[in-house]
Amino acid sequence: MIDIDQIRSDTPAASRLAYLHNAGAALMPTSVVEAMKQHIDLESQIGGYAAADREADRLDAVYGSVARLLNAAPDEIALVENATVAWQMAFYALPFRQGDRILTAEAEYAANYVAFLQVAKRTGATVEVVPSDANGELDIHALERMIDARVKLIAITWVPTNGGLVNPAAAVGKIARAHGIPYLLDACQAVGQMAVDVEALGCDMLSATGRKFLRGPRGTGFLYVRRATLQRLEPPMIDHFAAPWVSRDEYRLRDDARRFETWENNYAARLGLGAAVDYALEIGIAPIEQRCRMLAGRLRSGLAALPGITIRDLGRAPGAIVSFTLDGHEADAVVASAAAAGITIGASDPSSTRIDAELRSLPHVVRASPHYYNTEAEIDRLIAHVANLTPR
Repeated sequence: MIDIDQIRSDTPAASRLAYLHNAGAALMPTSVVEAMKQHIDLESQIGGYAAADREADRLDAVYGSVARLLNAAPDEIALVENATVAWQMAFYALPFRQGDRILTAEAEYAANYVAFLQVAKRTGATVEVVPSDANGELDIHALERMIDARVKLIAITWVPTNGGLVNPAAAVGKIARAHGIPYLLDACQAVGQMAVDVEALGCDMLSATGRKFLRGPRGTGFLYVRRATLQRLEPPMIDHFAAPWVSRDEYRLRDDARRFETWENNYAARLGLGAAVDYALEIGIAPIEQRCRMLAGRLRSGLAALPGITIRDLGRAPGAIVSFTLDGHEADAVVASAAAAGITIGASDPSSTRIDAELRSLPHVVRASPHYYNTEAEIDRLIAHVANLTPR
């Protein structure tokens, strides 16, 4: 279903690298790179303002592309600098006060959790962690039992930065919708490797990045805000793009999600993001997800068969992030040895998911994250490399 030869031709670096670090920053297709280069060239020829005016239709089309990716409407999409900004603009727009409760998951990402702590410190709200079930996924039944009138937000990471886990995001959405509780979903590691349908997920807000499995440029991200939720949120920061200055003492927030944007942005990167979304949609998210899971499963099972390897993944159906440790070897040393052999992987610090790491006594873990443009031979190459490091 995927023309792997064409895709690898569109990814020149794939001919010289076994690149398995897509949970960090994936390799961009040539169409993404060219979209950015062409706009930079245009800016150099006619100036930034004129270039943006000339490309206005293409720039506006990015909203439609992201909306199609998410099964949303273009007016529910804001384009921002990165996933963290997207998440923060949504979270800090929510009002909290003494006694309010924020519910999250054990594998919540550090950038999100410190924001919870800051708001709790400022307002007197509390942060409460929903326990995981026997599979390591957020326990839906425990979440249901924790719901009361003081719960003002459910915010979880769908696919955590390590551990392979895919949390039951749609099941969480059903509970949130049933109780009328705002639901903020961090889809940073999900977008680009699996289907993301905001209607099926039931989320009110969703944040994501361009640079990971979506194969877009760094410095790009987007925020989805459900239209019904949008009108209840005032961004924590605004400028005259988000909220035009309509009279001496009055501003008026935009009616669409662009109220979470600012006037100035990187237009070249924005066009690159649009090209990345269009590229993924042209291939098809379903075959992408199928191939990602196949390659990750091959890697996970191959590594698990080696002596001295401990797979650190959780969940009933892990995604395309494979985390492991190797007895007698620090994670950074494994990453460095793989790089010397032309294999790009990464490592994950316990502080990035501190609660999960403390509960499971996780050290630094090696993180390998294949994508659809990888081959089975590249997966086997990493397995063979790690096998040479294991005790005999």
